[in-house]
Amino acid sequence: MCLGIPGRIVRIEDAARKLAVAEVAGVQRRVNLACTPDAGVGDWVLIHVGFAMARLDERQAAETLQILKELGEAL
Repeated sequence: MCLGIPGRIVRIEDAARKLAVAEVAGVQRRVNLACTPDAGVGDWVLIHVGFAMARLDERQAAETLQILKELGEAL
């Protein structure tokens, strides 16, 4: 089973290598944008093992984060 977590891109670190920094639940992590070359600062992306796999709109990101929070509380 794979899990993707929504994160918002806060800065591009190395455009040539397609590396950016995304904030996920208050924590900043380096992500690779090779699979989402059109993503930029301020965009929400679905992150899996350090790769931004897809762009999300803000509503999708908020819904996904809420579901993950509820799952965490249920466990």
